[in-house]
Amino acid sequence: MVAWKRQLILFGGFHESTRDYIYYNDLYAFNLDAFTWSRLSPSGTGPTPRSGCQMTVTAQGSIVIYGGYSKQRVRKDVDRGTQHSDMFLLKAEEGREGRWAWTRVNPSGAKPTPRSGFSVAVAPNHQTLLFGGVCDDEEDESLEGHFLSDLHFYDPVRNRWFAGQLKGPKVEKRRRRRGRRGEPGDSSKQELKGTRAQEPLQVARELVAEDGTVATVQQGLAARGPAGQPESDDSDDGPSEAAVPAVEPSARSSAMLAVKHGRLYLYGGMFEAGDRQVTLSDLYCLDLHKMEEWTVLVEMDPESQEWLEETDSEEDSDEVKGAEGGGESEEDEDSGEEAREQRPSAAPGEPFADSLPRTEQ
Repeated sequence: MVAWKRQLILFGGFHESTRDYIYYNDLYAFNLDAFTWSRLSPSGTGPTPRSGCQMTVTAQGSIVIYGGYSKQRVRKDVDRGTQHSDMFLLKAEEGREGRWAWTRVNPSGAKPTPRSGFSVAVAPNHQTLLFGGVCDDEEDESLEGHFLSDLHFYDPVRNRWFAGQLKGPKVEKRRRRRGRRGEPGDSSKQELKGTRAQEPLQVARELVAEDGTVATVQQGLAARGPAGQPESDDSDDGPSEAAVPAVEPSARSSAMLAVKHGRLYLYGGMFEAGDRQVTLSDLYCLDLHKMEEWTVLVEMDPESQEWLEETDSEEDSDEVKGAEGGGESEEDEDSGEEAREQRPSAAPGEPFADSLPRTEQ
């Protein structure tokens, strides 16, 4: 859903019951003055039914709809998901109030790879910004997700995608001292120094759950010198050169994005480690005017990611206490069993995680 003038424009979605599911490609408008809904019937061919697509409003007043997810049943109890990568423009027809038209567009440039669960925002130059997501490899009985952390921009004026490449912070090259150029061992030191500068460092943070499951998040760091600055080759000339970005957000889907005063803020998201879903709480900032490097505002706290679940060791300790005479009575045990049966098996906030597609959880 997006805000367009004095209306909210809503597209698509899905509904799933215990027996079946259905995806929609209908279009509605909510009038913010009259507080009324109306169904729109645009001319032209629009997107196929889907959910999880992203919508933004261009500077020209058109609405961009990109991507999305849908699934269909291929045989009994087997569904096949589709990650859409097509794009459409929804335009209000001039001089005809309430009349809209669909137009399918095929942008050029460095298009994002197919994915779902990506996040979008509007950059200061009215370009649509896309971050991350996940690409699923689906088999009949299994699903494996490859999470992404790339950045893309869509220019609606040029109808073109651009990869969001970071320049890295600007650093001044140091000048060599002429008197030390010919010193023995300098060449070997410089060679070793250059080798180290090309080796990116990896910082791994482990999230350990109480059941022993370990999920590892890796962040790439630029190789740094003794003073904490990225290494660079010395030369006689002193122009500034681009350095490797120091830190970037780890791969994830469903991150929250917001742009304020030309700065992109990225919060949280999720990724999967085996059968376990890990929710992130880190916060990053990127200056979209400079496009140099991400700044970490809030680091990820591994302890906050642990799952608080009842373990066998806790149950065993209760049994020991009961044997010593300090445990629960038979009536208390019955009430405790009833409470455990009523407790949802899914994580808080995800009561139907097993039955929903990834983009709709």
